[in-house]
Amino acid sequence: MKTKSNLERVLEAGHFAVTAEIGSPQNTEPETIRRKANLIKGYVDAFNVPDGQAAVVAMASWAACLIGMGEGLDPIVQMTCRDRNRIALQMDILGISAFGMNNILCLSGDPVSFGNQPEAKPVFDLNSTQFIKMVKVLRDEKRFENGEPISGKEPRLFIGAVANPFAEPQEHESVHPGEKVAAGADFIQTLAVYNIEKFNKWMELVRGEGLHKKVKILAGITPITSAAAARYMKTKIPNMDIPDEIIERLRKVRNREEMIEEGIKIAIETINHLREIEGIAGIHIMTLQREELIPKICSAVGLHPRP
Repeated sequence: MKTKSNLERVLEAGHFAVTAEIGSPQNTEPETIRRKANLIKGYVDAFNVPDGQAAVVAMASWAACLIGMGEGLDPIVQMTCRDRNRIALQMDILGISAFGMNNILCLSGDPVSFGNQPEAKPVFDLNSTQFIKMVKVLRDEKRFENGEPISGKEPRLFIGAVANPFAEPQEHESVHPGEKVAAGADFIQTLAVYNIEKFNKWMELVRGEGLHKKVKILAGITPITSAAAARYMKTKIPNMDIPDEIIERLRKVRNREEMIEEGIKIAIETINHLREIEGIAGIHIMTLQREELIPKICSAVGLHPRP
């Protein structure tokens, strides 16, 4: 019998799910993860830890997730194809499952050119869709990628994927999640949503293909804490759609603290809009190392306490 994660149980029960990201430290201090885990405990159903985000060295996702699990939280291990071939991926999958971690988010990984060690050699033996399919085969067919059977207990993972609703053309991105769902994705976490109108159009495409009935979609939320950050994200980060009116709202604020509060207010308004969209099963909050904002946001939208 498959061991269900807390996230899977919450989504299966029809509750509006909340997941959040914890930033991984660039050192060996477990107390950093423990402190962040206890900040969000009771406010989320599961937590993610990035796996070498932006191609910068930090504590491995599986290790940070293990520490957070020790604080009573349900971990979502992020794993990228950038740094591992199919052998290493399967080895790590067996390892996290042996420790009782039951959620995985399958990613391609940011290019090494994004980071501070551009001379590193990327792997990309599999792409993210192939990776998802491999995890599903390990779980459901109880065999390795080469077809050999698993002797003993197989990894029992709730499989996650990512999607970018704002890439152009949107029609292509509506197909891309479909490929991931067909490969075996159980849930999808999207990139941060700021343009509700455009996100609505993407969800219309998703519903038109019936994907909202086949996969649980968690919409991304990232509170912007300054006008400068909003402008940078709009102009420098590919496929990041931030409406000018949001930048203008932040620009009009008088000081740093009020700007943070305005960013939280925008995030709250976005969540309230998202809860009205058919096919949205929850939210995924990414605060870029500002985990203390998560309880404020969850409380303000009535998503605390968790079921």
